[in-house]
Amino acid sequence: MTRLLPLLMAAVLTACGQSQPTETVDALVANPGRIKEIQRLCKEDRATVGDELCLRAAEAAKRRFFGDRPEQKSQ
Repeated sequence: MTRLLPLLMAAVLTACGQSQPTETVDALVANPGRIKEIQRLCKEDRATVGDELCLRAAEAAKRRFFGDRPEQKSQ
């Protein structure tokens, strides 16, 4: 039992860490308003938003700019 307690505590602390952003690049490409919102938040406080989400928003904006938009695929 005493060996199990440190292992359980480590598992709980690991689970409490910062989670990954749930918004994918593809989801952001389909939602340009959300891209703008994330970009604004990244400019204001990138540390709070997180580098990963800022990079995803930048990639989504790049895809939209270069023409990889969902509305273009249906034509």
